Amino acid sequence: MVAIRMKRIGTKKRPFYRIVVIDSRKSRDGIFIEQLGIYQPLNEESKQLKFDAEKMKKWFLAGARPSPIVRKLLNKSAFRFDRNLLLAE
Repeated sequence: MVAIRMKRIGTKKRPFYRIVVIDSRKSRDGIFIEQLGIYQPLNEESKQLKFDAEKMKKWFLAGARPSPIVRKLLNKSAFRFDRNLLLAE
C-alpha cells in the first residue's frame, strides 16, 4: 500500500519535513516515490505548509492514504482529502 507521510530532513533540533509518497513498508527516511510538498514547523512567521494540490489529488485518487499527521495538516490548510468528494469533482 502507498502512503503519504512526512520524511524528516534538517539538522538536530531544527526539523524540516518533506511530504512524500512512499511505500508503507519502507522506513520513515527511506526512498520515496514522489515529493508532494514541505512542512517547516519552526518557521517564526507561521508553520509553513506548502504542497502541490494537483499531485495530492492524483495520489488520493490512486489510493494513497495519508498518515494521521499529514491528514491533520491538510485539514488545517482546508484541503479536502475525502476520496468520494474528489471523485465527485
